[in-house]
Amino acid sequence: MQMNLNERQQYVLWATVRHYIATAEPVGSKTLVDEYNLSVSPATIRNAMGWLEKAGLLYQPHTSAGRIPSDSGYRIYVDKLIKPDDGISRQVEQALSDRLKLENWAFEAVLRGASQILAALSGYIALITMPQTHTACLRHLQLIQIEPRKIMIVVVIDNYQTQSAVMELPESPDDSLADEEIVDRELQILSNFLNNHLRGQTLAQLSALDWSELGREFEQYAEVLSHWLQDLAVRAQTPGKTQILISGVSEVLRQPEFCELAQVQTLIQLLEEEQDQLLPLIFEPPAPEGSGRRVQVRIGAENPLEPIRTCTLVSATYHRGTVPVGSVGVLGPTRMVYENAIAIVEAAADYLSEALSV
Repeated sequence: MQMNLNERQQYVLWATVRHYIATAEPVGSKTLVDEYNLSVSPATIRNAMGWLEKAGLLYQPHTSAGRIPSDSGYRIYVDKLIKPDDGISRQVEQALSDRLKLENWAFEAVLRGASQILAALSGYIALITMPQTHTACLRHLQLIQIEPRKIMIVVVIDNYQTQSAVMELPESPDDSLADEEIVDRELQILSNFLNNHLRGQTLAQLSALDWSELGREFEQYAEVLSHWLQDLAVRAQTPGKTQILISGVSEVLRQPEFCELAQVQTLIQLLEEEQDQLLPLIFEPPAPEGSGRRVQVRIGAENPLEPIRTCTLVSATYHRGTVPVGSVGVLGPTRMVYENAIAIVEAAADYLSEALSV
């Protein structure tokens, strides 16, 4: 939003937002003079507040009441008047490092732990999406003989989720499949070969593999492997229901903004049953390079979903290398401590990006 505010108007807007965030009460000019040691009269502050109201940045919820920020006022506050709190960033990094065990936990457990920590530190609803399947990389592949002419392929991707399937091998012109020990040895050699060639590739890349690299001794497996891995790649690119891990609902519902039962019910329904609508908001493409924006902040009516149009959604993507694979966010009332929320989300996204590189 482009709007030219002079220094006094900026300060009055900043002070009004700060006071309202802290108290949830409309703010009057005398309160600002008393609490923020302004060296001007209440009348001067009233004039500045009146200008901000005409500009749509403040409004009066009731006649004769003080003023509170509008969504547009919060937008100016976030974009122009504050910076993320570095102290909170360090606190988040320390808490995640101390309480999460990257070496021993599956990545889903890391995400669940992170969501609980973010909810506790922010006081808002923490939302973390599981990594998108089509961007997942193959971590390990194993071929196992389960009975004559039937083998199981097990694929582990880098968020430690697994895919498996049983394949039936075609009839062989010789009797090489009759000896179980020979088959087991060949499957181990083939598993090693495939791990060496496929580890680190995304599932979406598997359908483009050049199967001519397989030696003649593995030709009897190549066709069924090729079909299965191409099917896995197709399934990986098919949009599925991406799980969003949620923590902190009970805490945020104690805020006065959520005193109406109908509003709470629609919010809970969105979080529990309509995550497919929420996902495009929290997992947004990253801002263009040079924009200076790593964290997305959707304030009030900027949210297209009715249940959260009185809320703010702060989100950022976490990455595998340079590819965004999931997202971290907090959802709370528009009367949010934005300096903290932005810092918390940014620090958590950085931490999870580093966790995926371990």
